Amino acid sequence: MKIATMQSHIVAVPPPYIGGMYWIFVTLQTTCGIKGVGEVYASTFHPEVMVKVLDDVFDRYLKGHDPHHIERFYRECYSSGFTQRPDLTMMGAFSGLEMACWDIIGKAADKPVYELIGGKVHDKLRSYTYLYPTNSKGEYDYECPDLAVECALKNMQQGFTALKFDPAGPYSAYSGHQISLATLERSENFCRKIRDAVGNNCDLLFGTHGQMTPASAIRLAQRIEPFDPLWFEEPVPPGQPEAMARVAAKTSIPIATGERLTTKYEFHDVLKHKAASILQMNLGRVGGILEAKKIAALAEVYFCQIAPHLYNGPVGAAASIQLATATPNFLIQESINTWDGFHAEVVEDKIDWRDGYIIPNAKPGLGISLNMDVVKAHSPYTGKRLHLIMDSKVYNEHSNTPG
Repeated sequence: MKIATMQSHIVAVPPPYIGGMYWIFVTLQTTCGIKGVGEVYASTFHPEVMVKVLDDVFDRYLKGHDPHHIERFYRECYSSGFTQRPDLTMMGAFSGLEMACWDIIGKAADKPVYELIGGKVHDKLRSYTYLYPTNSKGEYDYECPDLAVECALKNMQQGFTALKFDPAGPYSAYSGHQISLATLERSENFCRKIRDAVGNNCDLLFGTHGQMTPASAIRLAQRIEPFDPLWFEEPVPPGQPEAMARVAAKTSIPIATGERLTTKYEFHDVLKHKAASILQMNLGRVGGILEAKKIAALAEVYFCQIAPHLYNGPVGAAASIQLATATPNFLIQESINTWDGFHAEVVEDKIDWRDGYIIPNAKPGLGISLNMDVVKAHSPYTGKRLHLIMDSKVYNEHSNTPG
């Protein structure tokens, strides 16, 4: 079996852009006609740049090769250009292509991928969602705790048993910084009000997206500890596990991290420094399914758990579901609401979500296929914004104005 062709699809996500501004899908086809689909979660550059990266990686390292040879493909990409180190852009491109290879492998074997990477451990996967509160104008409003409570109750009634929110923003290119007393108070207030509303029916997942210095993160952790969050996510910027470990040592709240990391090497740094006990790899960036499985095994040795990150499209979600289903130390999977809206429209069959859980299907490969009519109708992406952005200005926390 040989890989013959590749096609990339940059799909513009319609407003309100839940899951990012666009999704990068790739499809592969073998000489014998088997098709596979994958998704790239790499947002350093405009997607037009990623199309060229994907073309280059495919032509150099995958075209004409057997899709089963994942280890060979990984090592050649990882070492490309005499690099041999974690590279977000390369591993993003590799991840999407690797997923598509696994989709082909599963279809050729007539088995879901989870049966090929250890076999089913979980019949259903606990899931959580971000809170997406809307005001009276129908606009998303992340500043009002009362709207967050209203949204939390709605999600709890749908069946979610874990809810994530991030009142400690904004996301600044100049982080980490010391957050203000007002932000500390707002974060504490969010936790108090949501905990009072949901009681012990839902875990609270506190996100921060790496905005703080270790000293500031410790101050915030002390404020929210009484509300017993399941985790404190990315308290400091990525890339310095020693700094995150200082936070972990000063709080009883489990630290979670990983959405911006790639490969087993960066995750091993987190584990060996005792910086986090919950790893949140995104399969469209981390190195694909096999690399994520290796990271999960490393975490198992340290008695840590995985909670795959997902703020992109449903193909990356399908890959995460395969991993989670076959992983003993799986904790929880990020969902985007109940996989409705555009996440359901862009695929032939939506992800099966019931009463707070994702139900893995038994279809071969990744168990998902694109609705190409919808893909074509939303291609190409003509915007200039990246998938996600950070504020380019210095943020003055004490005046609450850019400056």
